[in-house]
Amino acid sequence: MVAGALALSVLGSPAHAGTPVRIGYIPVLGSSALFVLDGEGWAKEAGLDLNLVRFTSGPQAIQALVSGRIDAYVAGVLPLLQARAHGADVKVVTAASVEELEVVSRGALSTLLPAGAEGGLSPEALKNVLEKFKQEQSRLPRIAAQPSGSVPDSLLRFWLQKREGINPVTSAVSIVGVDIDAAQQAFLAGAVDAAVLREPALTVVRSRLKDVRTLASGHDLLPDQPGSVLAIVNPNAPDRQVWAKALAGLFVRATTLLATHPDEAAPFVTKALGGGILSEDVLKKALEGSASRFVSDPTRIVEGVKQLQDFEVEQGLLRKAQPVEDLFDLDLWRQLKQ
Repeated sequence: MVAGALALSVLGSPAHAGTPVRIGYIPVLGSSALFVLDGEGWAKEAGLDLNLVRFTSGPQAIQALVSGRIDAYVAGVLPLLQARAHGADVKVVTAASVEELEVVSRGALSTLLPAGAEGGLSPEALKNVLEKFKQEQSRLPRIAAQPSGSVPDSLLRFWLQKREGINPVTSAVSIVGVDIDAAQQAFLAGAVDAAVLREPALTVVRSRLKDVRTLASGHDLLPDQPGSVLAIVNPNAPDRQVWAKALAGLFVRATTLLATHPDEAAPFVTKALGGGILSEDVLKKALEGSASRFVSDPTRIVEGVKQLQDFEVEQGLLRKAQPVEDLFDLDLWRQLKQ
């Protein structure tokens, strides 16, 4: 993690006053650095006029990116590979978090998990659980994720196939692709038996349902699982260079605050994600539980991105693998560390 004092150095040369920047984001805890730097007023102090544009899935945000409707992107990294494969010029400048996503279960599926097990199931144990569910319920367990091409969908399939040896996946589970809010609601309503969720949804479902159990932790899915990132569209364009370094530096500063003093960030995250429904206490609990996963260093996720890209090529979601290093602007990251 880069120290906040280092990231502050970018404010010595702020962007031009009132520079407009349209940032697309997904309403999850991994986007919290964006809410902090905006809510604290740091962006305004640096001469940035932010317009935050909310999307409900990574693929939806990518459509806006490709069509030129946003200048920067705070969401999962995998959809950016598809954007680049279609000719979009976009670069990741900092990470935001790792190991965001978990698979949680409820109801009949939860009761089949071994006593005391919270994730970490061996391939044999998981296969036994899924097979027993199929026998007892006369159907496959339903798992809610996001649409095909999204990080949750690809990561769920990667975990099942590559880490648990379940292939084809369709013989063991039924994956339901819906947007983020719908996945949480389907899980709460019992319409699905499991879901790929991240904070604050994880804290919400655990507070409302007594039988929620972890089927796979973020680490189980993939160690240093790539999470949300900050990416700049057309980063070499002169107008982008006016504000890119300032925004990245502020993002690192906010990520550092989230990792070290999550309670200070809670009011800004509550305003962005609470929607008058989630209390600050719920968001504070989610932030405190996630503090160690707020990470700025993009080099932490490069290997995970490579593995997931290779998997998406196998699945036919990408035509061919691209040099993953080309997705990252590590020069800018090194400048921020100086």
